[in-house]
Amino acid sequence: MIALLRGVVAQRDTDRAIIDVNGVGYLVQLPSNVAQEIGEGEEVLLHICTAVREDAITLFGFLSPEDRTTFEMLREVNGVGPRTALNILSQMDRAELHRAISNEEIAVLTKLKGLGKKTAERLCLELKNKIPQTFTPTTMAGKQAEADPLPLALAQLDYRKSEIDRALNSNDVPSMDDAPVGARLQAALRVLARPL
Repeated sequence: MIALLRGVVAQRDTDRAIIDVNGVGYLVQLPSNVAQEIGEGEEVLLHICTAVREDAITLFGFLSPEDRTTFEMLREVNGVGPRTALNILSQMDRAELHRAISNEEIAVLTKLKGLGKKTAERLCLELKNKIPQTFTPTTMAGKQAEADPLPLALAQLDYRKSEIDRALNSNDVPSMDDAPVGARLQAALRVLARPL
């Protein structure tokens, strides 16, 4: 089962891309906002959900493991297939979606293209108590500052400390407050791909 792909974007469309991993091209279905964020020729790291059917093996790619988990949770809801789940994540970011489900905001969910009232109600009913608290941003006063996950992510990809420092000190890599870790990781990989 493929869970992670790191490679170069060989070709990109509005909702999918071909990722070249050491000469092998993987066709990956993407939320449209992710497809817009990556560019041809760029190195990317995608968290993959592999869907196996009798007639096809389909890869769905996300910039963070949390987005992949959210996609998998959506797919478990009766009546929500991979296409609908991808469509939902193309229109609403993870934090907004979790808030809407947790607060049973049916009116907000039914504004999403392709999502009817019954399916929205089913999402709230089945997922309301399943969303991990780590996924929903908290705004508690005096909360301890979170450690930046980017250095660890780069270290797991075998980058040296000097390379990690170069990425962290680059103006092209947004801060923790300005972008999610997936987008920051993509920016860091672009910086590290440049020749010194």
